[in-house]
Order: sequence, then structure tokens, then C-alpha cells
Amino acid sequence: MRWEGREESSNVEDRRGSAMPVASLAGGSVMFMIFAVVISMLLGANPRQLLEQVGQQRPAPETQTPVAPESDKDAALKKFVGVVLKDNEDVWTVLFREQLKAKYEEPKLVLFTGAVRSACGEATAAVGPFYCPGDKNVYLDFDFFRQLQSEFGAKGDFAMAYVIAHEVGHHVQNLLGFSRKVQSMQMQMSKVEGNQLSVRLELQADYLAGVWAHHAQAAKGILEKGDIAEAINAAEKIGDDVLQKKATGRVREEAFTHGSAAARAYWFTKGIQSGDLKGMMDLFELPFSQLDPKTMQ
Repeated sequence: MRWEGREESSNVEDRRGSAMPVASLAGGSVMFMIFAVVISMLLGANPRQLLEQVGQQRPAPETQTPVAPESDKDAALKKFVGVVLKDNEDVWTVLFREQLKAKYEEPKLVLFTGAVRSACGEATAAVGPFYCPGDKNVYLDFDFFRQLQSEFGAKGDFAMAYVIAHEVGHHVQNLLGFSRKVQSMQMQMSKVEGNQLSVRLELQADYLAGVWAHHAQAAKGILEKGDIAEAINAAEKIGDDVLQKKATGRVREEAFTHGSAAARAYWFTKGIQSGDLKGMMDLFELPFSQLDPKTMQ
């Protein structure tokens, strides 16, 4: 990905270097979140929804001392994140103005180490990158990127860009009202039906990440050879079937909350090929069986 020397976003908030110790989190919330993430893989709960249910609308995090630039081993990675976020801001500002006739509200991207407080509660890096609708922030621990490469074999800078764009996609969904609508509907349906709505929401975020990449390439020429393959590989490596197989040795489709590897790769690819924002509606209009290329008719 071509990113060196380009403008960074001013919306990156660095809370690294002062990770909250487990003991400082009220009620053992960190231990709860670690447990909840594992259980969610087995029972089909969405870790993001569990996070949002733990301490809604908590006070904002206390000011923390950022990592000193001269000792920051991830300084280049921080710059990369800033550039990718800026690219997202530029693309979505234009798409909101020209296609939605609305003003895009830029999210903050909060970097943290180990554990963090958000308006959605307290979480550890075990949750992975997440978006909190309560404060409209994206949260990211760099260790996830290292884990993505070492444990899942999803290497490359555009694999990381895809992860960031997916979380920004959740912000776009929140601004457009999809997130609230899904939460409301899930309260009135069965677990399996609720999981299917979660899958729709996650695949839509993958599609929106693809839409972003399409327009970022058109505007700035960000892509290099192999970049799209890196993102598709990352999408596949974090599919529900792959993660379930890795965690439990078996696959339970009724417990999917993010979509299969094939579905995640398909919708990201569809987004990057078309760049059509209207296509995001397909994720909530098509029959559920038509969301996964393995079951499309």
C-alpha cells in the first residue's frame, strides 16, 4: 500500500503506555471480557454486542501519558494508522456529501495497550479492534496486528488497512442508523435470528471497507500489487468458520455472528469492485442464504 509521506489524520488519540491494570477495572470487568470473548465463540454471541452491554455510557477515560516518540517502537505503525484513517475520512466525507446529501462526522481512533475504557464499558485487547457507538470511537491495540500476522498468517499493510476500514464501516452504519435498528430488532427475536442480523451487519461493514478501498484507489492510487489479496486473505482468516474450527475443532453455522470466510471475502471484494454505496442495502434485503457464496442460488 502506498502510504509513506502522506497526510495523517488528526483524530488519532494515543492512550498507549499507560495500560489499565486488571485490578483497576471495576467489578472484574477485564476477566469478564476475556471469558465472554471465549464463550461468544462457542455460543454465537457477538463480542461487540457483549462489550456494549457492559457498562453502557461509562465516564470518559482518564487522561493517560502517551508513549514518548523517541521510545516508540511502533512509531511507523502509528503513522500508517493515521494515514489510513485520513484516507477513510476523505472518502466518506465525499460520499456522504455527494451521495447521501449529509455531513460525515469523523470518528476518533483510540490506540491503547492491554485494556481500555470506552463509553461501551471496559475491554481488553482480547476483544480485538472494536467500534463503540456510545462515543463514536474506534479502539485498537497494535498487538492485534501482530497476532493477525503471526497466528493467522494475514500479513501485509493492506490487511491492516482492511481491519481499520471495517471498523470505520461500523461507524458509517451507526451514523446511518443501521446499528440501532439491528439492536432493536434483536431484542424481539430468537438467538439464531439475532445472530443472522449480526452477520448481516458485519458483512455490510466488510462491503463498506471495500467501497472505501475502491474510492481511495480512484482518488489517491493507494494500491500496490498484492494489496487486494492481502485484504481478502485477512477477511478469510477471521471468518467465523475458521475461528470456530481453530477454537473448538468444529463449525456451527447457527452460531455465526460475523460471517464465514467465503462470505467476508465475497462482500469485501464486491464492495471494492463496484464502489457502489447503494449496494450496502443488499445485505439487509437479500435472503440470508444468498449472503454466502457457498449457499447462493
